[in-house]
Amino acid sequence: MNKFDVIIIGAGAAGLMCAIEAGKRGRSVLLLDHTKKLGEKIRISGGGRCNFTNLVVSPENFLSNNRRFCISALKRFNQHDFISLVQKHDIAYHEKTLGQLFCNESSRQIIDMLLVECAEAKVTIQTETTIKTVSPNFLLKTDQGNYKCSSLVIATGGLSIPKIGATGFGYNIARQFKLKVIPPRAGLVALTFEDYLCRETKKLAGISVDAKVETNSHSFSEALLFTHKGISGPAILQISSYWINGQEIVVDLAPNMDIFELLKSAKHNQPKQEPAKILSRVLPKRLAQLITTGQSLEIRLAEISDENLKKIAVAINNWQITPKGNDGYRTAEVTLGGIDTQELSSKTFEAKKVPGLYFIGEVVDVTGHLGGFNFQWAWSSGHAAGQFV
Repeated sequence: MNKFDVIIIGAGAAGLMCAIEAGKRGRSVLLLDHTKKLGEKIRISGGGRCNFTNLVVSPENFLSNNRRFCISALKRFNQHDFISLVQKHDIAYHEKTLGQLFCNESSRQIIDMLLVECAEAKVTIQTETTIKTVSPNFLLKTDQGNYKCSSLVIATGGLSIPKIGATGFGYNIARQFKLKVIPPRAGLVALTFEDYLCRETKKLAGISVDAKVETNSHSFSEALLFTHKGISGPAILQISSYWINGQEIVVDLAPNMDIFELLKSAKHNQPKQEPAKILSRVLPKRLAQLITTGQSLEIRLAEISDENLKKIAVAINNWQITPKGNDGYRTAEVTLGGIDTQELSSKTFEAKKVPGLYFIGEVVDVTGHLGGFNFQWAWSSGHAAGQFV
């Protein structure tokens, strides 16, 4: 039997960071993963350039049943600490938008950086290992042999993107040890729409606007993209984490413009103009045309009542849509829900009822917004647990 001080299951962002920190403290660390390639979610993120953190991180960027749980870890290892690590390894990066930081070259640089740090911390990494059972005293039976430890860390992530190895392993371990799991669901995921809407948006495919999207008292002002499948883009991915099946989302396609006032003023000053002409000042021409065509108002402003001008304005400033559903875990960037934070110490990430058992990263009920926040949670939670395992 092979004995280690610490065994970490899951060689993703959180698991790698935890392994590094535990190894630095002189702990013997075994990092296990069931896939052949570790850090796959890092590799595919950010279009292959890894949106590794954000310049502005706060608890408001995270969803959880306990919004305060993330505060401690985020304070102890923040975005600037991770940026310093990136700089130490001479990885060039840039801010893309809204504080989002990306590698200039490749996400592989972040994986290589973490592997170098693991090697320096004398971490043992073993891939392609399937865990069969975990006993109450942390004896792990695997297809590669048996292993024993005093500290067991679960860093297996959520259910998102099963094609790169996502499973419900972490939730199963939590339930085995009688810990509560908040029901998981897909987050940062494409919403799906009824066919009638898709037929219209298909005519606008490729057009992008800065929009405000709202549901359940939460809103995001980011890019919205029209596609043959409906509407997509960062604004939709963001709101998807707050959307509940059956509820509507409200889209403002011109958030900085009162469209009714714009049209009413134009009606007074330019009565011979058609509304699409006026709208094309603030919206892409094809979109402006489609909206007025949909209202059967391809006539001069002078001939349009204020009531009908309001209908155009509502279609732009207050477009109400009820999505049909979402794409599910197949394309979801994250998994909402997970191990109930009430079961864990916010300082150590140790299970309160099971000494020596830790949960970090996405498997915990803490989920970030789009923009590097989920990676920062992985770094912060992994670093925090690494000081105590």
